[in-house]
Amino acid sequence: MKAYILRETNGPESLKFENVEFGSLKANEVLIKLKAASLNRRDFFITHGMYPGMKLDGILGSDGAGVIEGIGAEVKSFNIGDEVIMNPSLDWGDRDDINSEQFTVLGMPMNGTFAEYITLPVENVYKKPDYLSWEEAAAIPLAALTAYRALFTRGQLQKNDTVLIPGIGSGVALYALQIAVAYGAKVIATSSSNEKIAKAIELGAVAGFNYREKDWYKNLRKEFGFVNLTIDGVGGESFNRLIDLTAQGGRIVTFGATNGPVPQTVLPKVFFKNMDIRGTTMGSPREFEQMLTFFEEHKIKPIIDKSYDFTEVISALHLMGEGNNFGKITIKID
Repeated sequence: MKAYILRETNGPESLKFENVEFGSLKANEVLIKLKAASLNRRDFFITHGMYPGMKLDGILGSDGAGVIEGIGAEVKSFNIGDEVIMNPSLDWGDRDDINSEQFTVLGMPMNGTFAEYITLPVENVYKKPDYLSWEEAAAIPLAALTAYRALFTRGQLQKNDTVLIPGIGSGVALYALQIAVAYGAKVIATSSSNEKIAKAIELGAVAGFNYREKDWYKNLRKEFGFVNLTIDGVGGESFNRLIDLTAQGGRIVTFGATNGPVPQTVLPKVFFKNMDIRGTTMGSPREFEQMLTFFEEHKIKPIIDKSYDFTEVISALHLMGEGNNFGKITIKID
């Protein structure tokens, strides 16, 4: 099969498009012919060696959808020809509140979806929602699971909560917006791009604020009051403004830190509000199934920024690295 192999970490050009053997099928595994894949920011970081537990040589890609072409001897829940998507949380464990020590993410160190075929344990394979195209289905797994867990398991989202989503435009942030709006929350977005803010409002946000503008957070608080829940993947200096905006008993759930460490946090602002700051990453098999059910119930479709052919993965990674996309970047494999 054809696949993109990472043998060194000098950026996207480190990927080599090669012929690869995909090995034998274990009893509890299925062989999937991939129809589409999608990118996540971790893919770009990995090409630069900026990810823990890396193992070269490897095939990147955490998200994908395709057709089952082989079934292990112990697999009873699927048939050849079934259309499926995959849960990229590997070996999460039996608890929903925390992951096991064996937990990893598909695409590093285990070979991922930037390939024509993939073999996966059957417990990581789910029926593709019928209402989604191949690329839409491939765009869901990692980012949608992260957003769902951040909102419900860690964020304890309630109907009519005011939810703040900084840095709108990334896959997780957009899914958090779509899920929260579908659930009945009031969503406010921030961005450095007025165009992205306008798009977020089209998707159901009640307002958006440009964080490049002076006193944006004061203007938000004046117009909408304090927020109950913030879903943040940005970190950095602006995280302190999120604390300022949090209501009594409110929650901030953090899933990333693209702007780096948070400097000079004033802790009394945290404890005098009785607020919680919670971390989250990915999610359990139960949460993945719940997320799929929620998407099907509300017919949520991913926002796709740009689609590439299978021969253009390196170009797709460069677009991801620029950070200007609004929505997912997908790859048509077949």
